[in-house]
Amino acid sequence: MVRWLNDDEQKTWQAYVRLRQRMDAALAAGLARDGLSFADYELLVALSAAPDDAMRAKELAAEVCWEKSRLSKHLARMASRGLVERTPAADDARGILVRLTPQGRAAIERAAPNHVDLVRTLFIEPMTNREAEALRSLADRVVPVAERSAPLDQPSR
Repeated sequence: MVRWLNDDEQKTWQAYVRLRQRMDAALAAGLARDGLSFADYELLVALSAAPDDAMRAKELAAEVCWEKSRLSKHLARMASRGLVERTPAADDARGILVRLTPQGRAAIERAAPNHVDLVRTLFIEPMTNREAEALRSLADRVVPVAERSAPLDQPSR
């Protein structure tokens, strides 16, 4: 039997959905002004934080919670624009190493200041310190439950 959401639970869920949708749209529009998609930026951030600006494709997929096919198609588009390069992994011919190119590094360095300003304006500044603490606490409880439901080595999106 389905345990339907009560009115308050439904309002809470819909508030989260609206927040996520509007934030995603606003952040995507901001990144587009710098010539990147939200997906481009997400992958560039992960690669720029990795040792030597490189990760195995499988690890990158797990990091951003993407399915292998989505990652492969998006990396092909990014490689055609010179943002990343894909090469066989030295220790495993079946594995692929994804590396940020100098052009990819320049793209994220150009976009990051505007993106951070937008995050600050849209998300950080409207919150009180208490609300920010509550959000971090909520994430600390919800993320592990979500990860058990859809393990990172089996992305769901």
